[in-house]
Amino acid sequence: MEKAKRYIVFFIGLFINALGISFITKADLGTSPISSFPFTLGEFTVAFSVLLILLQILLLRSRFEKIQLLQIPVSLIFGYFIDFTMNLLFFLAPQSYPTKLVSLLIGCLILGFGVYTEVLANVVMLPGEGFVKAVCTAFNREFGKTKVCFDASMSIGAAVISLVLFHHMEGVREGTIISALLIGTIAGFYGRKLSFLPGLLFGEKKSDEEKEQTEPENGLVITIARE
Repeated sequence: MEKAKRYIVFFIGLFINALGISFITKADLGTSPISSFPFTLGEFTVAFSVLLILLQILLLRSRFEKIQLLQIPVSLIFGYFIDFTMNLLFFLAPQSYPTKLVSLLIGCLILGFGVYTEVLANVVMLPGEGFVKAVCTAFNREFGKTKVCFDASMSIGAAVISLVLFHHMEGVREGTIISALLIGTIAGFYGRKLSFLPGLLFGEKKSDEEKEQTEPENGLVITIARE
């Protein structure tokens, strides 16, 4: 019963994540450069997620836990949620810079809560975090620092792809930086203010180790680490 409840919370978190991503994308102040590809945002997310899962298998080989294959259906559902919420927000097309900034900030608030909810469930990982954990396992690295390097490399990679394909920055703007700085802070804030939820939902209190994993000291980075 508790496991089923955790997965319900997890999928609620996935939907909230997707809604936050859609708000941020609609703000048009810095998103992944996808306009030149014949895919929807959700389809591109699924394709990239499958690539990350394959890389996990290559890195870990026999150490790859079969339960992590659940990342594949989770990615498909997450991709569907993204496309669904993008269509749900069809009416949202901010034109002025202030309204775009408001959409971005709303998206950060929503996505921060979605990340908190995903961590709260403490079940299967999304492929991004799964890949980071695989790198840590394969090369004996610390999760938090590896996660920061991974996120930074994704941003740099998006900028390079943008310059190669468009010959100028497309999709990587101030919104990318704002999101990177705010979402971890917001998720940590929810973690502190809603610390009663684990006991309320699952009949347990957060351990000190879990608090360290979900509530960063500097308030800027949230890590997801499950052994």
